[in-house]
Amino acid sequence: MAKPSDCCSTHLIDGDGTMDVAGLEKFMKEVKLSECGLSYAIVSIMGPQSSGLRPPKVFGWQDALDDTAFEKQSALFALAVSDIVLINMWCHDIGREHAANKPLLKTVFQVMTRLFSPRKTTMIFVIRDKTRTPLENLEPVLREDIQKIWDSVPKPEAHKETPLSAFFNIDVVALSSYEEKEEQFKEQVANLRKRFQQSIAPGGLAGDRQGVVPASGFCFSAEQIWKVIKENRDLDLPAHKVMVATVRCEEIAAEKHAAFARNKDWYELEDAVQSQLVPDFGNKTSLLLDTCFTGYDDEAAFFEEGVRNSKRKQLKEKLLQLVEPAYQLTLQHMRSDTLEKFIKSFEDALNKGQGFQVASHDCTISAMKSFDEKCKGAIIKQADWDSSKIRAKVSQDIDSHISDVRNAKLSDLTALYESNLKMALHGPVEALLEGAAADTWPAIRKLLRNETKTALSKFSKALAGFEMDENAKENLLSRLEGYAIDVVEGKAKEEAGKVLHSMKERFTTIFNHDNDLMPRTWTGKEDIRAINKTARTSALKLLSVLAAIRLEDYADKIETILIQALADPTNVPDKNSNSQNPLATSKWEKIPDTKTLITPVQCKSLWNQFQKETEYAVTQAITAQKANRQNSSWLPPPWAILALFVLGFDEFMTLLRNPLYVLFIFVGFLLMKALWVQLGIATEFQNG
Repeated sequence: MAKPSDCCSTHLIDGDGTMDVAGLEKFMKEVKLSECGLSYAIVSIMGPQSSGLRPPKVFGWQDALDDTAFEKQSALFALAVSDIVLINMWCHDIGREHAANKPLLKTVFQVMTRLFSPRKTTMIFVIRDKTRTPLENLEPVLREDIQKIWDSVPKPEAHKETPLSAFFNIDVVALSSYEEKEEQFKEQVANLRKRFQQSIAPGGLAGDRQGVVPASGFCFSAEQIWKVIKENRDLDLPAHKVMVATVRCEEIAAEKHAAFARNKDWYELEDAVQSQLVPDFGNKTSLLLDTCFTGYDDEAAFFEEGVRNSKRKQLKEKLLQLVEPAYQLTLQHMRSDTLEKFIKSFEDALNKGQGFQVASHDCTISAMKSFDEKCKGAIIKQADWDSSKIRAKVSQDIDSHISDVRNAKLSDLTALYESNLKMALHGPVEALLEGAAADTWPAIRKLLRNETKTALSKFSKALAGFEMDENAKENLLSRLEGYAIDVVEGKAKEEAGKVLHSMKERFTTIFNHDNDLMPRTWTGKEDIRAINKTARTSALKLLSVLAAIRLEDYADKIETILIQALADPTNVPDKNSNSQNPLATSKWEKIPDTKTLITPVQCKSLWNQFQKETEYAVTQAITAQKANRQNSSWLPPPWAILALFVLGFDEFMTLLRNPLYVLFIFVGFLLMKALWVQLGIATEFQNG
């Protein structure tokens, strides 16, 4: 027998029907009932007034109230929470019609039928103050009485044909009179107590019990059961079991969720993820979640399975919601880290001379493989999150960077070949345009064709190292070809813009220099008219060359038209003539407008201005030629010499008579000769 110091008791329900929940919680805490899981049993004791004995387990129950309603409520409560019910009865009441225990049994059976799906309860009838009649004779009579009471009790329609054995396991024990046979009584009580020690084991008193509420939820379960009974509602034990499991599992889940959120390891892990990639994040988080779920499973192990699993699922969802931001941040770190390493490795490969296509392919495979390995370390085994979207973004990042680098490389490569083409075309085209010969544009076309062909061939080979489709390649080649044309056309437009200046320079060069490019000296023998015509015709050819862009052979007659209209005045139509002036138009025949640089009307205007600005040079030449002719003869005419001799005879004779005068005249002659030579007066006369 347990010592009084080892026992703990509480008054569960007082006289007015109020349950002492705080007292029950204190009782459970002191006996550590919450730690028992399903390894506990609830025993109730009922019986007539003063028939009770100390309960052998957990807590005792004795109903001695006369109030019928409270009696039924108490009986229903006892049946609802108990695994074993002890019913005390007097031996002399067995077989009696008006036995003291019959109202109690009727109450028990009536309330039992109110349970929609009752738990099977072990009911032990304890025969008190057994007489000499053997138990073997008493038990059949008692069982018969019990069956009669069961048959007589009104039952719901669902249980009218339900046998007693569906609700109760009936057992009968007998105790001798404590007053007459104390030692035998104590021995019998001790034997009865032993039967409770393994009561929930298979074959024990409550070995086939069902729907047991886990010990941690017993207080809440008992409170809710009593609440339903007090409100006089039928009690559905399976529903109640689900309700208890729901509440307790929610409480356990909330505790585990809060504990996880406060966990120091999780806090440090979550904090670290904010700023950097945490190695093995997935395994660390999975371990913390495992610990949390294990704790939940241990505490909720004995509650209704469906509810337990449902609340575990909800706990899992909440924990994963808590963890997911850190997981997504980890993936973002991995994305950034992968792209950063790819950029470096790709740049290094290109700097080492590796081909663009090979470098991009190898570095991409390496980067994605590294990302996949990192993803394995970030996987949280409790979650079925798919990292394919972030992987696709990483792939897009890499492809975008490759595209940017490719475009930059292609831009640099294109700029290089454009620069080379410009150098190859710019100078020669300028020289050809300045030369303005009959074969200027055929020569330019040949130059353009050869240089473009060479550049396109080299450029095409250079593009072979880039991973690009044929259309893109053709576009780049076409752009380079177009650029070459633009260089030539641009130079032609530039020269056309300064055509008047170029014409004057050409005229001046031809007019003022001989065939050996030596400055002309107008000695009087030159044919200024012919030289002027040649110089103007050359300037007019320059104008005809720059009048239009001829990268295609248009078979135009611009030069002929300009020479006939401007260089040969005799061909200018008379005002009264019906023939049209070929320059009185804004278009050249056979030349597209887009290729026209100087229109016919503009050519006439430029020619008129050119003539005005070069006319002075021709006039100067004519003047110089006349002066040179005059200075070519140093002696005066014969008649002047004769007149000088006749008129100066006396003076001549005077000089002969006075030699001193001759000396003075000779000295003066020497001085004048020195000044003549020093000042180059003869040369100035020759130049007019």
